[in-house]
Amino acid sequence: MLREIDNFFLKLEEPYKSTMLFLRHHIASLDANITEEWKYKLPFYYYSGKMCCYLWIHKKYKQPYIGIVRGNEIEHPDLLKEKRARMKILLIDPETDIPVDKINSILKQVLALYKTC
Repeated sequence: MLREIDNFFLKLEEPYKSTMLFLRHHIASLDANITEEWKYKLPFYYYSGKMCCYLWIHKKYKQPYIGIVRGNEIEHPDLLKEKRARMKILLIDPETDIPVDKINSILKQVLALYKTC
């Protein structure tokens, strides 16, 4: 029997499905302390038990994104704050190559925040 989180990814349509599956595996592979959990009906990634980031699809832009929980502490020109107080997001265009270097750069900053706590 599949878990809710697995069903979430499997029910997505292309090109969202392949983009989100890549992001799912990529984020989880960045550090052994990253775990995936189903929280607030979306895939959340924790670092050493603390909420780190999540995946979702932006309703307005119709693009997958990585939501950064402590985004207000990260500076990067491609992170959008929108109307969020604490979080920022990184939109991922599913029609182009996934910007792996950019994702890695941002997530390394995020993980550094948690490693200093």
